[in-house]
Amino acid sequence: MIIRNLSSVKSVEWGSGLSRRILLESDGMGFSIADTTVRPGTISRMEYKNHLEAVYCIEGRGELIDVNGQSHLIEPGVMYALDKNDAHTLVADVELGMRVICVFNPPLEGAERHDLDAAGHSHY
Repeated sequence: MIIRNLSSVKSVEWGSGLSRRILLESDGMGFSIADTTVRPGTISRMEYKNHLEAVYCIEGRGELIDVNGQSHLIEPGVMYALDKNDAHTLVADVELGMRVICVFNPPLEGAERHDLDAAGHSHY
């Protein structure tokens, strides 16, 4: 059994906020979990070529823009899954920002940070 308190986990600055890595590859569960904050007013262009990700919003508000330019409201209770390594842009509300729970497969090792490529996409 694994029990962790959020205050005791590794925190990683990911470029537009803070990712607190709750469950990692070394835990052997086959996925990882992060409690992630997105700073108010930030715009993050992302694409994970090596990980699938599901994101569940628990606080704040934002907008997810998919590769077709379609906008999706992200607010508490909304989940989105990047099941095809989807490139996307996340725009956090200028006042509220966002707090989300992220599940990655394969799991994160723990110290990964977003790296921007020439097109401005963030990769793990």
